[in-house]
Amino acid sequence: MKVINFSETNSLLNTYVREIRDITIQNDRLRFRRNIERLGEIMAYEISKKLRYKSIEVTTPLDVAKVNIPDEEIVIATILRAGLPYHHGVLNYFDGAENAFVSAYRKYKETGHKTFDIHIEYIASPSIEGKTLILTDPMLATGGSMELTYRALLTKGDPSHIHIATIIASQQAIDYCVKNFPQEKTTIWAAAIDPGLNESSYIVPGIGDAGDLAYGEKA
Repeated sequence: MKVINFSETNSLLNTYVREIRDITIQNDRLRFRRNIERLGEIMAYEISKKLRYKSIEVTTPLDVAKVNIPDEEIVIATILRAGLPYHHGVLNYFDGAENAFVSAYRKYKETGHKTFDIHIEYIASPSIEGKTLILTDPMLATGGSMELTYRALLTKGDPSHIHIATIIASQQAIDYCVKNFPQEKTTIWAAAIDPGLNESSYIVPGIGDAGDLAYGEKA
């Protein structure tokens, strides 16, 4: 299994990561959502370099040109709700992809928000049999929601390859996914990997609650 951490290299991606982290910038919801979307676009472009391609001929006004295009069926799967702008960014580049949506949430066991179970209530997905599955979630804290989402999607078939695409991940979540996803056909992409989690399992330094920052605080 390969893990790509873009924070180890210099690129424009780091500018958008900085803005979604910055407490003085991130509270502009419109700008926050757009930055998440931009990060999805960059991630899609990077993933596209690893796909299988085929050569086709295109007729121009003057002649025929050969062009290499992706030769894989792609399904983009997103965990609601924080994943929506990120999903949209990935879809902007893989605009012919099919789409899947899964509702996964933490159900806390006490008011202190220290222990929780992860519940899945809803799944809408095409068949993923033999297709390339891109699992998108901007925040990968423990890895539990990502694994449960993947297990739920397996009811729709067995994908040929899995790309886990996240923006901010904890090292704990990366280790968890490496342990619990198929080694031979999984690639993990992260804009940054942070060292740890706090007592409520939020990524530190992280960005806070991505869903609240994108759409407002929930009751």
